[in-house]
Amino acid sequence: MARLPVVALVGRPNVGKSTLFNRITRSRAALVADIPGLTRDRQYGRGLAGERQFIVIDTGGFEPETKTGILVEMARQARQAVLEADAVIFVVDGREGLTGRDLEIGAELRRNARAIFVAVNKTEGMMRAQVAAEFHELGLGEPRPISSAHGDGVRDLLDEVLAPWPEDQPRQEESPGEFDGAVPEDTAAAVDQPQVEQEPQRIRVAVVGRPNSGKSTLINTLLGEERQITFDEPGTTRDAVAIDFERGGRPYTLIDTAGLRRRGKVTETIEKFSVVKTLQAIEDSNVCVLLVDASQDISEQDASIAGYLLDSGRALVIAVNKWDLVTAGARERIKSELERKFHFLLFAKVHYISALSGSGIGSLMRSVDAAYAAATRTLRTPELTRAMIEAVSRQAPPRRGPIRPKLRYAHQGGRNPPVIVIHGSALDAIQPSYRRYLEGWFRERFKLDGTPLRIEFRSGRNPYAPK
Repeated sequence: MARLPVVALVGRPNVGKSTLFNRITRSRAALVADIPGLTRDRQYGRGLAGERQFIVIDTGGFEPETKTGILVEMARQARQAVLEADAVIFVVDGREGLTGRDLEIGAELRRNARAIFVAVNKTEGMMRAQVAAEFHELGLGEPRPISSAHGDGVRDLLDEVLAPWPEDQPRQEESPGEFDGAVPEDTAAAVDQPQVEQEPQRIRVAVVGRPNSGKSTLINTLLGEERQITFDEPGTTRDAVAIDFERGGRPYTLIDTAGLRRRGKVTETIEKFSVVKTLQAIEDSNVCVLLVDASQDISEQDASIAGYLLDSGRALVIAVNKWDLVTAGARERIKSELERKFHFLLFAKVHYISALSGSGIGSLMRSVDAAYAAATRTLRTPELTRAMIEAVSRQAPPRRGPIRPKLRYAHQGGRNPPVIVIHGSALDAIQPSYRRYLEGWFRERFKLDGTPLRIEFRSGRNPYAPK
């Protein structure tokens, strides 16, 4: 089966690459704002041009003259995308005109890119042919005026870019080949495919935590490459970047998220966007890995993030990172702090790891698999009802005045997280302590480690009550 063509979007910061990426992928996957340098890591998506599919890569600003700092890491990511791509769309700003930096980028692309197409963006409301004319100086062929925001000229541009490939592209999911592409699941297949039971389900894993706790380093270690920018500066990751990969024959989608701060410290517009993206990534995931920095104290912010993860209902694994940097005495203190501040997460497995060296990563991923299996497990009504009856026989619900609640039968009301619905009479009189007893009983009986468990009570209508 022929692989899908790969198209990279490169250019200076704030020329509209992410806006074009979102239009091509028909999504809002890339963070977009009128702020230079918003995109940092390269992001992959499934592009659509009519019936044709292809892989598209969004990149951060390409700054060839930068020698130090995080911008050089952004440029390195862009260069890697150029090497992976079959074709490069060089996005320039038609309103700003040709700049010296555009000429430098064009010279580098001429040396390294396989095929180059110049897209003169932001030309809406302008004399397009006149605006595009000065970009002939790049010497990279005919400049094509477009508007990423409005879609003008984008389809014609893509038809030219994809002309070397046949139109009857395969519609099913492709292997990412020599790179790990983030392909949105909702656009992964345009036609219904028969389900093959023996194929494992792709698990969406979001890595969440405070800024600079090592989330991108953990992603890079799992992938075995410098896929995400890592820098000794809080807030390096701004967008939520999804990356498909396989480990032990099991497919995963890893989601690297921006660090979450206390609400009072989130002041910049960029950071507010990043927080929204992180919260969306949590909601879209199957399992969350809460990464805690062992070299710092377990803070109230860590507990706040953990509380949000619990409320979201996602399966959860806790990873205490930088464990190799902590002394033996400090380790006992950290474990005690975890038990005290994360007392409401007793269902989650805790792993002590080093994302940089890879220590403990194998057992961490096994717990991710187990948490996903528990969160998506099917619980049969007869088994749930028998377990409920046994729990009541061991400890009946306490009376509230003259009323004793009666539990009749139970069934599963949802998955990820598991929801157990119990029917009976006078169930509104059940105390919170008895609900916790039932949660522990069901969790132990059905081995539901790694996932929150929710119990709903539904009382039957009293036939003698007034209508």
